[in-house]
Amino acid sequence: MIHSLFLINASGDIFLEKHWKSVVSRSVCDYFFEAQERASEAENVPPVISTPHHCLLSVYRHKIFFVAVIQTEVPPLFVIEFLHRVVDTFQDYFGVCSEVMIKDNVVVVYEVLEEMLDNGFPLATESNILKELIKPPTILRTVVNTITGSTNVGDQLPTGQLSVVPWRRTGVKYSNNEAYFDVIEEIDAIIDKSGSTVTAEIQGVIDACVKLTGMPDLTLSFMNPRLLDDVSFHPCVRFKRWESERILSFIPPDGNFRLLSYHVSAQNLVAIPVYVKHNISFRDSSSLGRFEITVGPKQTMGKTIEGVMVTSQMPKGVLNMSLTPSQGTHVFDPVTKLLTWDVGKINPQKLPNLKGSMNLQAGTSKPDENPTINLQFKIQQLAISGLKVNRLDMYGEKYKPFKGIKYMTKAGKFQVRT
Repeated sequence: MIHSLFLINASGDIFLEKHWKSVVSRSVCDYFFEAQERASEAENVPPVISTPHHCLLSVYRHKIFFVAVIQTEVPPLFVIEFLHRVVDTFQDYFGVCSEVMIKDNVVVVYEVLEEMLDNGFPLATESNILKELIKPPTILRTVVNTITGSTNVGDQLPTGQLSVVPWRRTGVKYSNNEAYFDVIEEIDAIIDKSGSTVTAEIQGVIDACVKLTGMPDLTLSFMNPRLLDDVSFHPCVRFKRWESERILSFIPPDGNFRLLSYHVSAQNLVAIPVYVKHNISFRDSSSLGRFEITVGPKQTMGKTIEGVMVTSQMPKGVLNMSLTPSQGTHVFDPVTKLLTWDVGKINPQKLPNLKGSMNLQAGTSKPDENPTINLQFKIQQLAISGLKVNRLDMYGEKYKPFKGIKYMTKAGKFQVRT
């Protein structure tokens, strides 16, 4: 299974390594560095790299590469999913997963990694089980450990580790019983210059925060479960029930967890919530160009689009830009040629507009192609796929919990060609 794990920062330094079987030399990462040099961006480094004696599998998150070294045949997605689980665990333990935070808590990091893998095979990957095994660091605990020389390792084995539901500890008690579910959808799209959709798909997740006493059994049903395609469940979900009735039935872990992730790729099901009107032109004989873009809402069911950010990589020949926004602020970096326009909220009565002129280098020919426009945005209380939770029921316990469902749509890689 997994022999070693290397953590590599953005500048290419290995700042942490962990070995489970035999010690693998750092020189194996040279193959990774070669692939990194060939890739234009960090996200474009191949996730699987073959070497003569090993395979390197990596994920890139929070400006850190998590590189696993394997020597035998293993399903790659299994290892990649485990690496994502490692990152999520660090985030849960330390609040943020960054190089500084990992270095500051290096002892806890090694203890957690030791519990997550046993001889290279995944053992305990549930956050609440790990927190019983290895206590999360606090200022007081760090001071006590420094003085007494003790560690964050728990005194006894977690109760859930030996039960049929290893993701939930026994004897959980809360004075306020509550279950919150967040349906978060990320829309990836490419829109051509005429406004038609070239490609569009939705990546969705349902994140849960469940704080319920005892051993509750929950069922979650949807108005339109047929929308859900290519679904990946948390181990707590009873898959047979989902297959036959399209109902989620599960005993939830205690605290925060991801209940499921899904994918909607049918073009006719993906509504595009924003449109961009653009007029970007360069004249052949002149050193001036014209630039104008307007952003507006479309198919948002009356919800407000907020947190709108427009970025565009201008051609190398553009020296500077003289632009006037109707709202928000804009910045053009003459070195990187990146235009950033922080729009904020879109008011449908007065659409945000950015227009002006571009100064081009004298003597340069007209750029071969117009720049593409990238958008970031958020829409609260809307799942753009149309997914809606019908009801949430609880069995096995007598009390009435407080229940809440929240929806959010945000842009993933959303690109408009001009």
